[in-house]
Amino acid sequence: MQLPVFFLEQIPVQGSLVSLPDETVRHILTVLRMRENESIALTDGRGIRATAVISSISKKNCEVRIESTHFQERPGSHIVLAVSLLKNANRFEWMLEKVTELGVGAIVPLLCHRTERQHFRADRMKNILISAMLQSQQSWLPELSDPETISSFFKREMHLKYIAHCLPGAEYRLKISDAIITGIMIGPEGDFSPEEIKDALDHGFLPVTLGANRLRSETAAVAAVTLLALR
Repeated sequence: MQLPVFFLEQIPVQGSLVSLPDETVRHILTVLRMRENESIALTDGRGIRATAVISSISKKNCEVRIESTHFQERPGSHIVLAVSLLKNANRFEWMLEKVTELGVGAIVPLLCHRTERQHFRADRMKNILISAMLQSQQSWLPELSDPETISSFFKREMHLKYIAHCLPGAEYRLKISDAIITGIMIGPEGDFSPEEIKDALDHGFLPVTLGANRLRSETAAVAAVTLLALR
């Protein structure tokens, strides 16, 4: 039986006592109804995984003792998803949750020529990523960047680079690859502009299609990460 997993920014060494955040305390006490001497798992989102035992618990505090820690290596393939911010924030947040569950390594919100929404709530987005990481029993939190322009994204080092768009010329399909870092660009509602696509191709990006159907940006992002994660 898998232990319930919770997020802790800094995990102390074995034998240490640590008080858990208020939100975690509420979940342990009111949702899981756990008691003293029961075990939980903790992760810092950077590969550290710990087993801890509840030493004391009340409505306002839960203290646990770190029983053991170990480091989980990051998955061999690192998927970098660069996707335009969306006008509908709920759809963007849904996409963040799903690609995190699928194991995306990094998410870069793009500011494209046709991007309509540029408001970005970093704290809320991070909480969504943490929740999805814990739900999917992972130990690595995706790297979430501040919004950046396409020209800035071009400067990142990636071993294989794709741009998915709807204009003629996107004949290639995403394929399984041994590349360590794979980047995929997904545009906004209305797609990338022809100039943005040309710039991407000039920077070594391969034009790919995600099928015959025209997908919403958030659906395209999930589809692309799914295909790349199947490697």
